[in-house]
Amino acid sequence: MNLHEFDQQWRNCHTQHIAGVDEVGRGPLAGPVCAAAVILPADFSDSRIRDSKKLSALQRRTLSDLIRHSCLAWSVATVDCEVIDTINILHATRLAMWQALSQLPMTPELLLVDGMDNSFFPAVRGEKVIKGDNLSLSIAAASIVAKVHRDELMEALDQRYPQYGFARHKGYGTAQHRQAIREHGLCPQHRRSFCTRLQEA
Repeated sequence: MNLHEFDQQWRNCHTQHIAGVDEVGRGPLAGPVCAAAVILPADFSDSRIRDSKKLSALQRRTLSDLIRHSCLAWSVATVDCEVIDTINILHATRLAMWQALSQLPMTPELLLVDGMDNSFFPAVRGEKVIKGDNLSLSIAAASIVAKVHRDELMEALDQRYPQYGFARHKGYGTAQHRQAIREHGLCPQHRRSFCTRLQEA
């Protein structure tokens, strides 16, 4: 079964407007967590669309443009590091997903959510799909849109804080990033709750 066929199974149950929901950025030491929601037309399919982690940066940008121009609706939301530190990353991720869904210009009939239940958006029926970006075209599309959006934000932050190398590692805890924190300390875009041990080192 390909990704389009997975979504079609749900449409065959009298559900046409499916929103795929995914997030990116739960694990980094810096930057926001982002979530995207995408509603694709029932007849839309593209074999290039898959889990964003399996695509190159150029492929993701190309496909993000295609998805945003071909879909019925899309939205991206971000929750910044201060909120992450205040409410924790799980609640921040749920908040980002809720915001993305709330901003959609149309209401879906079903949510397919990557690896998370939809208790954060109870107004719409939802299904938790484990490893959904490998199974559902709608979720994979959302993963691409979210990833491209967050990467662009981190590249912009690299211009403000070039000493950390955000454009290269996108805030993840690479050896180079950890060393930069030890040398320069934390900037306002770092998640303090994620960097406690580095601050103590």
